[in-house]
Amino acid sequence: MSKIHILLADDHPLVRSGLIKLLEPHKEFVVVGEAGDGEEAVALTKKLQPDVVVMDLSMPKMTGLEATRIIREKYPNVRVLVLTMHDNEEYVFQILKAGAGGYVLKDSGRDELANAISAVARGEKFFSPRVSEIMVQGYLRTSDGHPAAQPSDEIPLTKREREVLLCIGDGLNNQLIAEKLFISPRTVDTHRTNIMQKLDIHDTANLVRFAIENKSKL
Repeated sequence: MSKIHILLADDHPLVRSGLIKLLEPHKEFVVVGEAGDGEEAVALTKKLQPDVVVMDLSMPKMTGLEATRIIREKYPNVRVLVLTMHDNEEYVFQILKAGAGGYVLKDSGRDELANAISAVARGEKFFSPRVSEIMVQGYLRTSDGHPAAQPSDEIPLTKREREVLLCIGDGLNNQLIAEKLFISPRTVDTHRTNIMQKLDIHDTANLVRFAIENKSKL
């Protein structure tokens, strides 16, 4: 099994120590470095080239949001998984725009964190159920009632792609969609990519909106 090299970025040493303990049973994970602020996270990413940076948002010198944006711009092969206590809509959408591959809350369980790291390392998206719910609620509230893109019945989505899109509209992440449809998370991510290409949609937030606004046509 290939190893996943992880950089932990959190300004609390006790949090970083706790994360290392949580990840120890997973032999595929190797923590290669620790950063105590956003600037250090960027510097260590350049030096260590980890597979995944597990990033807190509230850090001194440079926020996790800004560090994520810089890392994704300068080192596109490095994935970023946000691990934070913040579950408000503003943080969620800002961090997605910055290029993070996942958003997990600090009250998540050990298995959810491990699944998130593995998924993000594979290039997939992973959101805590609460974060997926926030995304759905945000677009339900801000939707102006006009269809996004073109009506889905004019778009050549396959039956499976429509099933995946419905799940996305319900706020399910890749792991939950895979479990519901009895397929692998990697297959879900492939369907998600194909759907976005066919709909000419380039980010998860607008994909969620499209799914919600066209649910009755899927």
